[in-house]
Amino acid sequence: MTDKLKYFLGSGCYSGLSPLAPGTVGSATSLLIIFGCIYAQKEILLIPFILFSAAITFWAGSFFENNFGKDPGIMVSDEWAGQALTFAAIPFSTSVQANIIILLTGFILFRFFDILKPLGIKKLQNLKSSWGILCDDLLAGLYAFLCIKTLIFLWPKFFGMA
Repeated sequence: MTDKLKYFLGSGCYSGLSPLAPGTVGSATSLLIIFGCIYAQKEILLIPFILFSAAITFWAGSFFENNFGKDPGIMVSDEWAGQALTFAAIPFSTSVQANIIILLTGFILFRFFDILKPLGIKKLQNLKSSWGILCDDLLAGLYAFLCIKTLIFLWPKFFGMA
């Protein structure tokens, strides 16, 4: 039962089982939860979501690596944590359309940093076990967060902030 729960949660409710781009599908799936928090005007729930996703990654990381190899693509709880971190302190609008633009921009930025792994992200992936699985995604999420904050500052009208 425990291994089945690790598999279910670590794979992002099976979203990581996508045969094509499981990390991208997992990240996109997490946007549903993130959008729900924003739509309900409960952005503060992103913090527990990040912590929960990180905890799942630590709890299930060795299971996934033992069964599927180092930092397996089907494990996307780390993507969930990094994707949510992208939006942790973003001021959202009351406009659903503006929030969708923010979410899509953050999604693209996160995937850019997570896939290309520039600016030290790749180095973090080499950490042992769950640390390597999680930390590269958190740094990608932090970089995406910094970029989207900058974009909102430079073009607030585009993001529904003016």
